[in-house]
Amino acid sequence: MISFQNVSVRYPLGNVALEDATFEIEDNEFVYLVGPSGAGKTTILRLILHDLIPTEGVVTIDDIEFSSKKFNKVAELRQKIGVVFQDFKILADDSVFENIAISMEIKGYPENEIRKQVEEALSLTGISNKKMLFPAQLSAGELQRVAIARAIVGNRKIILADEPTGNLDPKTAWDIMNIFKKLGKSKTILFATHNTDIVNSMRRRVLVLKDGRITKDNKKGGYKQ
Repeated sequence: MISFQNVSVRYPLGNVALEDATFEIEDNEFVYLVGPSGAGKTTILRLILHDLIPTEGVVTIDDIEFSSKKFNKVAELRQKIGVVFQDFKILADDSVFENIAISMEIKGYPENEIRKQVEEALSLTGISNKKMLFPAQLSAGELQRVAIARAIVGNRKIILADEPTGNLDPKTAWDIMNIFKKLGKSKTILFATHNTDIVNSMRRRVLVLKDGRITKDNKKGGYKQ
């Protein structure tokens, strides 16, 4: 479970990125974070990654409180979390297979386990036939599939997606959403997006943010701007 209790992020000049946010996300729950740019969506994702420290409040994952500067198990925390970015963040000089495998190699997984999990991720994302290609040879949609595959290997339980369809055409965006739909059966997913069509078609819980505040928590899905 992910838990935010009265969490605020304020900057020295008075800017407020998040104000008194309280919510809980159950294991294997799919939650959309929606709202205009600057509403606080990315701030929530960065807090979960321990990339930000809250000014006030407590953030926990699986009852482990990690929202203080004294928390010293950041690497262990991040092993539970995969991230999918709008701009892919793929290594240009590595093949598809190498891009997906790299995090497992860093963690010291055995070679046979790396190959097994990478092949499974390639199959799930529909790019098994692209594994020896390099990023310059791929379309934007294929690059995002690589990013998703990279995010799920290593037995990660939580996927943070920050506008992952923002740079894609509508058809490709729906293809990517079908992958996330499959992942939602076994992963906890926080999906930040501006795409109201996707939010309203794939009915999942929606947290609406505005000016750093959660203005609505719609457990039945749906969102109107």
